[in-house]
Order: sequence, then structure tokens, then C-alpha cells
Amino acid sequence: MRILLTVNLAWNILNFRMGIVRALMRAGHEVSVLAPGDGAALEAEGLRHIPLEMDAKGLNPLSGIAMNARMARHFRAERPDVILSWTIKNNIFGAMAARRVGIPFIPNVSGLGTAFLSGGALQFVAQTLYRRVFRPLDTVFFQNAEDRDLFTARNLIQPSQAQLLPGSGIDLTRFSTAPIPGGSPVFLMIARLLRDKGVEEFAQAARIVRASHPEATFCLLGALDADNRSAIPEALLREWEAEGILRHLGTATDVRPHIAAAHCVVLPSYREGAPRTLIEAGAMARPVITTDVPGCRAVVEKGKTGLLCEVRSGGSLAQACMQFLGMSLEARTAMGQAGRARMESTYDEKLVVDAYLAAIERAIA
Repeated sequence: MRILLTVNLAWNILNFRMGIVRALMRAGHEVSVLAPGDGAALEAEGLRHIPLEMDAKGLNPLSGIAMNARMARHFRAERPDVILSWTIKNNIFGAMAARRVGIPFIPNVSGLGTAFLSGGALQFVAQTLYRRVFRPLDTVFFQNAEDRDLFTARNLIQPSQAQLLPGSGIDLTRFSTAPIPGGSPVFLMIARLLRDKGVEEFAQAARIVRASHPEATFCLLGALDADNRSAIPEALLREWEAEGILRHLGTATDVRPHIAAAHCVVLPSYREGAPRTLIEAGAMARPVITTDVPGCRAVVEKGKTGLLCEVRSGGSLAQACMQFLGMSLEARTAMGQAGRARMESTYDEKLVVDAYLAAIERAIA
């Protein structure tokens, strides 16, 4: 078959979806990616990249109409047998365009994003669009039960359409156990530098913790995203660095060395689908600290594989970091090993691949 993947940035496929891609290619299917961004790395993996012009900000009706038309043109030109989609705009406008041209479409709600976090008119528009374009679909994938239940409770989809996945899954061989290093404690946050990810709370916690534990290091790994509505200004990031409360490590094509060098991985996000960074950290036997919100708390077994803190609270995050600092090496190691065991039992990438192969068969039947 010809299978088309669409997402809001090409790197999203490389970072999160290559397990599915490789399984499809091993089965003999031709896989292409319709997405903004540099496609050279995708093509190096044997995929064909089709550039997609896309406005990253908001749900402006006019830009939405234009994106729907662009996606419909691409779908007509490519004529794939089935389309797999991730991220909000690709899901909404892709489903709309796929229906226009009569191609089976399988979306993955990998997070609700700013539209659902903001409330008000923007949330109303997003819900109306979801209800209109998702109701005719055979399968809608979700990465946590709370997002699935929200969609069914608000009558955006029927319960029979919803299928739950363990996030994007994880390659347990590639992300293998790494011993917790010696030396001064390192707290690592891996995320795009957005307010919704809790970056400001991470900086607040770093300031509080380092006042009494100056040996602790707080590191941010992730890209500045000026096009996003909730982006952290670069000037603010440089102020934090000048103050000495945290270090920005830039970006990395391979996060494993950074996780291996950390003692604890932190994600104070406001809401997630199934946060990849926490799954990667668990697979590498790292304790985690995250917020008690949908998506984040689903990945963590509180007190056993990690610690939870209040959302939008730098003080609560600081308390969790202080609790971690008070743990012995044996306790930290046991927490990391429990995280690895949880990833092995629940988040194996093979579970996600099998679910997609079954959904594709249903869609084209």
C-alpha cells in the first residue's frame, strides 16, 4: 500500500514515530511524510518527504480553510491508500480534507494543546471542529484514558471509535538501562521551550532549590519555538542563564546521552498525551518528577517510579526536587528500576505497531 503520514513538523516522525514507520516499510508498504520542516533526515531513512506550508499559530478560520485546501490538493496528488495523522491541525484539517477526497484517515490525539488549555472561544471552536470531522472515522487513537474519556463525554466521538495506546511506545533496546551517575545531582527537563510545558515553573523551582542546594544543576534541553503562542522569549531564557539558576543545552538529535548524565528527569507540563520524555527516562531507569495532570500522571506510578507535583506551581515542583535530593542512591536506583519495569510491561513499542497495523486493515477493508 501507499501510506501517507502527516504531522506538524518533520522531526516529530523521526523522534516519535519511526517504530511504526519501520514496521510499515518492513511489511512492504511505501511510506511518505507530509509535514513542514527539513525532510533530509527522513529521506535518509528511506521516506519521501512532501513539504507542507502551515501556520503554526492558533486556529484562525482563514488559515484553517487554506490549510484544508492545501491538504486536499496533496491528498489528491498522492492518492494514498490510507493516511495516518498526529498533532491538532493535521488531525482536524487532515480529516476534513481526507473526507473530501475519499481516503481513509486515522488520527492520533497525542495531546490537546493550547486550544483545550485556554478555554473560552478557542476551546469551543476546537471542540466543534473535532466533533464534525472525527465522527465519521472508524478509529481515533488516544494516548491516555483521560483525553479519551473527555472526547466521549463531550460527545466529540462515539466510544466505539476510541482506541487507547501506550503513548508512542518505546524501543526498549535502543533506550536501555543506564546506571545513575555519581557527582552532583542533575535535574533535566526535555521539552520545547513553551509556557504550557512548565518551563517557567522549572526555572522558579531551580531558583528555590539552588538557594539551599547550590550543588544541584538544572538543565533545559529543547528548542526555542518563536512561532508558538506560548513560547518562552529568548531574552527571558538568557536572564535565567545569567542568574545562574539553569543551563540551556540547546537541542539534540539523540537525547540518550543527556538522560544518562542526569539523576532525575523533570516535566512540569500543564497537560500531555503520553509524554515521550518521561517514557524515555523510565526506559533508561531514571526517576522522574512531573505534574499531577492528565497524561503525565498516567505514565508515573506515584512514589514508586517518580514523584508528582502540583501544576503551575514552582514551589510544589521545588518541594518534589528537595524530596528527591533527600533520597539515598539506593532509593533513587530502585525508583529508576521500577520505571524500567513499568515501561517493559506497558509501553513496549510493539503494542503500538500492532494496534496501527490492525487499524489500517479495518480502514481499508
